[in-house]
Amino acid sequence: MTISHMRTTLDLPAELLEEARTALGYKSKTDTIVLALRELVRRRRLDELKDLLGHVPLDIDVARSRRRPARGRS
Repeated sequence: MTISHMRTTLDLPAELLEEARTALGYKSKTDTIVLALRELVRRRRLDELKDLLGHVPLDIDVARSRRRPARGRS
């Protein structure tokens, strides 16, 4: 996957950015913002997966899947 970068100007609350940077232990504001965005995307994807819980039909023989394969004797 190729990651491209974009330079942009943002008007952010200085106190909030500093609190996040300090909490994460980063020196870089950029690293702080990138991690925050990645975490937001990760959480959204998890929520989407949770919404699918119980809605995806599976054709699985549960009893058969729990059986262990027979071992050959040596």
